[in-house]
Amino acid sequence: MRLDPSSTPVDEECSMTTSADTGLVRVVHEPWRTSAEEPLLQADVPSTSGISISSRCISRDGRPWIPVSGEIHYSRVPRRRWRETLLLMRSGGIDVVSCYVIWLHHQPEQGAVDFDGDLDVAAFVELCAELGLGVVLRLGPWVHGEVRNGGFPDWVQHAPVRHRTDDPGYLDLVEPWFEALGEQLGRVCGQGGPVLAIQLENELYDQPDHLVTLRDLARSAGLLAPFYTATAWGGADLPPGQVFPLYSGYGDGFWVDADAPWDATFRQHYFMSTTWDDPGVGADVRGVDATTVEGRERDATFPPATCELGGGMATTYHRRIVPSGEDIAAVAHAKLASGSAWQGYYMFAGGTNPRGRTGFQESQDTGYPNDLPMFDYDFHAAIGSAGQLAPSHAALRRQHAFLRAFGPRIATMPASFPDLLPAIPFDSSTLRWTVRSDGSGGVLFINWHQPHVPLPTRTGVSFEIVLPERTVHVGADLAVPRGTIAHWPFGIEIGGILLGWATASLLTIVGSTLVLVAERDIDVSFGLPGDVTVLVDGLEVDGAAARIGSAAGGLLRLRSAHGSASVLVIGSRDAHRVWVLEDEDEGRDGGRRLVLCDEPLWTEGGALSVRAPSPPSPRVWQDAWIPVPVQPENAAAARRAGSIPVAGSWRRAAADPLQRYGGRAARPAVPGAEQIAERAGVWVLDDVGAASEGLRRTLRIDWAGDVAELLVEGVCVADRFWDGTPWHIDLDAIDGASGAGLELRVLPLHKDTDVWLPEPARARLRAADSALVSIDAVTLTESTVWRAAPPPVH
Repeated sequence: MRLDPSSTPVDEECSMTTSADTGLVRVVHEPWRTSAEEPLLQADVPSTSGISISSRCISRDGRPWIPVSGEIHYSRVPRRRWRETLLLMRSGGIDVVSCYVIWLHHQPEQGAVDFDGDLDVAAFVELCAELGLGVVLRLGPWVHGEVRNGGFPDWVQHAPVRHRTDDPGYLDLVEPWFEALGEQLGRVCGQGGPVLAIQLENELYDQPDHLVTLRDLARSAGLLAPFYTATAWGGADLPPGQVFPLYSGYGDGFWVDADAPWDATFRQHYFMSTTWDDPGVGADVRGVDATTVEGRERDATFPPATCELGGGMATTYHRRIVPSGEDIAAVAHAKLASGSAWQGYYMFAGGTNPRGRTGFQESQDTGYPNDLPMFDYDFHAAIGSAGQLAPSHAALRRQHAFLRAFGPRIATMPASFPDLLPAIPFDSSTLRWTVRSDGSGGVLFINWHQPHVPLPTRTGVSFEIVLPERTVHVGADLAVPRGTIAHWPFGIEIGGILLGWATASLLTIVGSTLVLVAERDIDVSFGLPGDVTVLVDGLEVDGAAARIGSAAGGLLRLRSAHGSASVLVIGSRDAHRVWVLEDEDEGRDGGRRLVLCDEPLWTEGGALSVRAPSPPSPRVWQDAWIPVPVQPENAAAARRAGSIPVAGSWRRAAADPLQRYGGRAARPAVPGAEQIAERAGVWVLDDVGAASEGLRRTLRIDWAGDVAELLVEGVCVADRFWDGTPWHIDLDAIDGASGAGLELRVLPLHKDTDVWLPEPARARLRAADSALVSIDAVTLTESTVWRAAPPPVH
């Protein structure tokens, strides 16, 4: 596999055999067994769009492409935060933005449709286009999205029609809504526009003709896109060839009961597999048992693709999931290793339900099986509702940088599976791996992480890859520790030198340097030709014995009669700090730069920007790590920026909580407003400052209890269910959230509650006497933006 991703691929695939006794992995290369097909919808894709679809991959402008899409809901994010959030999505490797268009947010009352302020969907799409991001509009009309009525306005929900069908009465309600959207979005849809796809409905399982009707209504309204999509999980019956089927992948979820164990439908996503359907997602809203849902075979005229890899998880009252960054990255990695042609995340940026319009959330009171917070939709996403980055941002952006640099080649490579597969979904001993190869080189994927059930370290592992003209042995007697999420290269030519293999993950190419990231506790070894002179951190070594420590990383320089090359290994201790930035001003692939930085950063107009409460210290790779001088965007704001504790005191002590506030069987219900007001303790905050130009105020609350609410002048403006993690609040997005006197209302959590909690939170609850309520710390952080002049571009 050459480093030039535009070179012509070899259309071949691999088959594998495995010996569980020796740990030997054997790969025998074979060509594709079938020719590439075009789905029926390809005939409707306008040639001017530059998008084409085959049974193997998606292409853009004639070049294979693995899109990376991330969900953000513009109506759940303040308009003033759109730009920075999108820039952080882009610096996290997202190149396509997906978003629900939530009818309830736009038209809660029958009559005029609201597209002002935070609801200006056309302005949002135009901003995406300005930043070089494609867009997938998920129109619904029913979207779910943990919204009341699945996003239907009440007047639609209560209309005497057969919803989500071709009932003429229902279509009479939908058509004006689509026409209103067309008036707003017509100018950004169609030829040359940023809208790459439109999703029709959501989780619709038995109305294929209705999907075609919705597509035709959308087209008639001017809502045009190169292709239309539909969710395919849950055994959905889709119109053959008419919509691109997209799948999901959640490693855990709120849609099972509070007392349910880690379900098989979640476990399966940590395995490489040819199964793409998932019967569990949405089963509770359908009112069916997931075990009774009959899956469907994937339509092989389309490539396997996703739109809802779990980028986090919503917090319901009865089940409060906190996925780790590794949990999220492992699911995404498993799908890529299984042959995914499109990596789509739900959510990538969290948000907040619109304020001033209470009760927009899904709840048991509105006939749904789950209670969601009134406002909070942080989702534990890579970018939280207050703009904070979760660990998943770093874990995912490394995968996305890999796809940006090598995706055009990976997209053409089929996934190959071992003959001896793990016994899905309860096998915790058989190593999980695949290969994607073009016959000359490729990538070896290892996915040895899952939550809840620890995986053992696998020792004595060796990999043998049999290619048409040679056999590659990757490593020898390797130990693969739990938590390994790796994609190792083999057969890469760089600078005229063939790198046979390396036991570190591909990241990117910067100039003439191949960049890898070391796995934790796996020192990096290499397969190199015997005629290559090898220098490790400046010292000449025997190529066969070349090693780089996994924690610190290092630099490998290679020389031979055929050329020279450099291989930079980012140590595992710096993996969370690495960014690969590509400025869209430099063209589609941008000007690539490699940066180490602890704080959130992005590029705009070629300039590096960092949000931090104190001067950051980014370093850029220029054949060495060079400090990047930064200056504050607003000098006066920078002088005020920082983090300080916010004092407070209990104005009223909490009363004893109830063990349960009602509910349905194994799904306890959220306490009502009167119960919270009666039993919650009230903590009064001292001064939280005021909005100021150039500063962003974020309140971090470390607390414990059941439900917490932030009150401004006695009115709830933000809320949260406790799951053991801090609560971050963007104060500048809340009217009146300034000065002293803001109140936190905290309901205690009964020691014998039947809500599901992550183990750290459950352990703290076990240690409580009879109920748990605490304000551990409140911190105010005022951050500002620091900028650097554009560094040299490679």
